[in-house]
Order: sequence, then structure tokens, then C-alpha cells
Amino acid sequence: MSNTYIYEADSDVIRFVQITDPHLFKGEQGELLGVNTQQSLTQVLTELKENQFNYDFVLATGDIVQDSSEEAYLRFCKSVQQLDKMVFWIPGNHDFQPKMFDILVQEHGNLSPKKHLLLGDKWQILMLDSQVFGVPHGQLGQYQLEWLDSKLKDNPDRYSLVVLHHHILPTHSSWLDQHNLRNAHELAQVLAQYDNVRGILYGHIHQAMDGTWKDYQIMATPSTCIQFKPDSNVFALDTLQPGWREVELHSDGSIITRVNRIQKASFLPNMQEDGY
Repeated sequence: MSNTYIYEADSDVIRFVQITDPHLFKGEQGELLGVNTQQSLTQVLTELKENQFNYDFVLATGDIVQDSSEEAYLRFCKSVQQLDKMVFWIPGNHDFQPKMFDILVQEHGNLSPKKHLLLGDKWQILMLDSQVFGVPHGQLGQYQLEWLDSKLKDNPDRYSLVVLHHHILPTHSSWLDQHNLRNAHELAQVLAQYDNVRGILYGHIHQAMDGTWKDYQIMATPSTCIQFKPDSNVFALDTLQPGWREVELHSDGSIITRVNRIQKASFLPNMQEDGY
């Protein structure tokens, strides 16, 4: 089966939204550090629908489920059906991939496991698996690096956006930065061979970040549940609200993006927690 999804664009601008790190549980009342993660995801999706951003598809960038339960993955499928747009996904460190590939497919709604998105005539998105099963940090295996290299080589005339779960730029929180992408230097070696890569998008850090790394535009996005406080040497939660990211891929290779946070509800974690 092909791993490529071809999207015939109606516009010169490709628009999508990113949701990340829902951390759903088997039961609908499951909480992560005091926040009901199903309720916070539902609120994000509700306000995302009410927003005027006319997007083409959705990227869900990992940690979809906290407890590896089939029930939580099925509830995610049901939750995103309301968006009525195709949802593409990658695993995070908390996910159980066998169940993802069994459940997060079109038989259960508007989901696709495909990782290579050809978007109109100008762009491609390359979705990578940075999971190292059983540990929080990330690493791109040899197959992932070779696959990335081949897709960049095969599509030299397309601007490229690379998507993964784990972070590259430091958050300046030592407890969190130890769980970064461990072999970012190998990723850089692959990307350096090509001049068509425009950006890198990820989740994992439960906070917004916009920056640059080796001239690539870097984007990280708030979780749909709890938020981690940046610039903190010890584990710390933030009072900022859940959110999502809007992205526009323009025909000149530029990326226009912004982060939105919910406005019509408030989710506050247990600020006394010292880890999870």
C-alpha cells in the first residue's frame, strides 16, 4: 500500500491545522495532572471549528493516548469526525503504534496513516516517526532518515515541511530538554543536502515555540491539555490554556503561521504536581 497521499489543491495556498498531545485515557473522565483531557480536546476542537480559518486537513502530532487503550484511540477518532477534514497522524512517546495502525484509519472515520503528503504542485509534508518505545526521548532510526532522504531526492521541485513529535530547539527547561530528539545532527545531515526544506513542525513540549534552526523555520505547538512552563529547571506547569496551530504554505515557499488558544473555557492543572 502506498504511503503517499495526493491532495489536489484548489488554491495556491495550502492551509492546515496542527493538534498535538491530547493524552486521552480509557475512561472519558481521565485526568492528566488535574485536567480532564477529553474535555480539553473537545473544547479545542469546538473552538477550532468556530474559527474562520479555512483549512484543508489536520495533522495530529503524537501522544494521542496516555494509557495505550483501544477505547481512547476510538474516542479520538470519534472526536475528530466533527472537523470533517482528513486527519494525518504520527506517534509520540506515549503512543502504542500497533493500536494506532489498527484504529486510526479511514474505517473509523476521517483518519489516514499515510506519512507522505503531496500538496498541490508546490509542497510536500514528510511525517517522521521519532518514537523510541518505552522512553520519553526521541530518535530517528536509519529507516526514517533514509525514507526522508529518498522523498527529498525524489521531489526536488517541491518545498518541504518536516513533521515529527520530539523537539529540536531547547526549551531551556532541563527536565524537558533531556527528552528531546537525540540525533538531530543526523537529521541535519540529511536536510543539508537539499535546498527545498522550509520548516520543521513538532509537538511534545506542551508549549508554543517559533524560531529557527540551521535556517529552517521551527514551530512547536501547545498541547490540547496541560501546558509545560518554559525556562524552568524543574518540572513546572503553566496556566496558559490549551491550543492549536494554523499553518499556511505559500507557493513562494514561505510559511505563515499562528497559535490559537481556547477562549470560551478554562482548564487549570494541579500546580502542585512535580511530574508525571
